[in-house]
Amino acid sequence: MTPNKFHGETAITRMDAELSTNTTTRANSTPSSQMKQNIIAHEPRHLNVGWAQRVINNRYSDVSVSNVNIVSVDVGTTTRVRLDVQHDGPLALPRKWFVKLPSLVWRARLITALPRLLHTEIRFYNDAAQALPVAIPGFLAGQSGQGKGATLVLRDVTECGATAGNPGDALTAAQAILVVKQLACFHAQFWDKPGIAHKYQWLAGPVRRLEDRLGTALAVPVMKRGLRLAGELIPSTLHSPSMLYARNRRRVMHFLSKGPQTLVHHDCHSGNLFWGNAQPGLLDWQLVRFGEGISDVAYFLATALDPETRREQEADLLAIYAEELKKRGIAGTDVDSQLQRYRAHLIYPFEAMVATLAVGGMIRLEANYELIRRAATAIQDLDTFNALPL
Repeated sequence: MTPNKFHGETAITRMDAELSTNTTTRANSTPSSQMKQNIIAHEPRHLNVGWAQRVINNRYSDVSVSNVNIVSVDVGTTTRVRLDVQHDGPLALPRKWFVKLPSLVWRARLITALPRLLHTEIRFYNDAAQALPVAIPGFLAGQSGQGKGATLVLRDVTECGATAGNPGDALTAAQAILVVKQLACFHAQFWDKPGIAHKYQWLAGPVRRLEDRLGTALAVPVMKRGLRLAGELIPSTLHSPSMLYARNRRRVMHFLSKGPQTLVHHDCHSGNLFWGNAQPGLLDWQLVRFGEGISDVAYFLATALDPETRREQEADLLAIYAEELKKRGIAGTDVDSQLQRYRAHLIYPFEAMVATLAVGGMIRLEANYELIRRAATAIQDLDTFNALPL
């Protein structure tokens, strides 16, 4: 696949790239006075003609918006709104928009507000998205402010003929190969690059450290509640080691952070993929960070494949990932050590899905149950707890 291309158009078009540098403030780094017009919205009802006009005015002074129609509203970790926007601008200016606002579910809003996840995603689109060699949605605008909220406006991928995935989708082996190859391409781009930590230092700043501390502080009560709510989805033999992990989460996270560092998505399940021309792209960059590339592969295989498919294809997919890295100049990927790190990193998708259930309101319950089943089976199959320093 040619990176970022669908139907002859780039996933980030030239117009989108211009908008990303000219119509948005860089979160927490650029004075708000440089933002021509405020586009922060707090509820779907605020996404009206006047709001859309302000978004466009920041780039085009002679384009008029005539109508805004809300196509759908999906509430989870964020409130995601699809819009049809009628305007008299050029064809390059999208008419299908995808807008992310803070969640309308108070528990999800609280758990994502403290680590400022939506603010991080806006910063990602401002500062890092242009360097990615994989398909992502076109960026129209983004604005955030401490205590003021955050609003991210993207081109809806359906306008380019792509289809967004759902969290509970079970991918085929052929689809999994494509995703693993894209992850290798993405990881290789940033793999142990000199100066990358300084260039994207906001990824390891106070907000990310707060997120990690929050996860550790809440690990025991969240795991306990999640195990209770999951019931028989998680075998009873996994309960005791799960609680042991929760009590030792800080040590485990330190252990998992020791591998070669690159940029990782950190939330790579089927619902954060989109497909155009049968090729995958990545959505939802709220959790982007520095980490070990194999962690994205572990998250993906544990959540996006039925256990039967994963068992059959796991070894081949790990080999494909290593081979794709090698093609891009990343040497020294030992198969045995990669498998050990893969086993260990499976703990995070399991914890993430159990925590999602414990918090509630973050994804549809049926999908959450299925992802817990898949992740629990993966850590049982790979004996993950024995790969961790517990």
